[in-house]
Amino acid sequence: MQNVPGAGSLRSVVALTNSPPDEVAINTFSSSLIAEAIAEPERVKVDFRRFAFLGNVAEDSRVCFVRAGLGLKTMTEIVNSRRPISFGATAPGTSGNLDTAILKKMFGVNLRQVRGYPGSADKRIALERGEIDGDCAGITSIPEDWLSQRKINMFVRMSPTLVPGIDPATPYAGDLLTNDTDRRIYGFLVAPQQLGRLFMVTSQVAMDRLAALRLGFDDMVADVSFLDDAHARRLLVTPTPGEEVDRRIAELYKVPSDVLQRAQAINRD
Repeated sequence: MQNVPGAGSLRSVVALTNSPPDEVAINTFSSSLIAEAIAEPERVKVDFRRFAFLGNVAEDSRVCFVRAGLGLKTMTEIVNSRRPISFGATAPGTSGNLDTAILKKMFGVNLRQVRGYPGSADKRIALERGEIDGDCAGITSIPEDWLSQRKINMFVRMSPTLVPGIDPATPYAGDLLTNDTDRRIYGFLVAPQQLGRLFMVTSQVAMDRLAALRLGFDDMVADVSFLDDAHARRLLVTPTPGEEVDRRIAELYKVPSDVLQRAQAINRD
């Protein structure tokens, strides 16, 4: 378990699997584990179809950007740049590293990763100092002055959902791909980002209890006080109901083996 990204999340999922049938325990975890479990079931021995999902509060709405001082504004300009674009890298298995791998291997961006940054805050400092050229990050983690003072140029968004803070002119990466196979590979790779932070119980929970829990979750994410608090904290609320989460996860398990193999090759950056 030590070699699995998000091992702490995996332990919590396994613990939920082993909870008593008459106990209602709610768990949240890193949704990257779902893709890991499908692509490498011998390593992540969990079938997420055995759980019932209450819902997702928000997607991880991620964008990729470069310093405005580079003078590059569009994906075409980024791809055609003669010099490598340097991005900071943190620990393996993170969303930022996956985004970078997608840009390099699916879109041909000439990216050079500068490794060794402990976390996202360190990468932000490095970008302001000009040590790196850009990054990919969740829109809510980007400093407000970078957006208001146009210190960065967003050139692509990883999610199809437009949320506040993202320039509507920023293209969705999935729309830039030219064939259906590539779109399926891309869709599988970014599915965890779109599923976001999920809340679930075991499928052993009685249907009437599950219905009550899902109704409570739906009421929570629509509550005015909850929304006001999220807004004050610069947190997104783009909820997905539990039934829709169940459907999306079931579809992920139907991804063909050739798509899985190519997705794995891209993710091994």
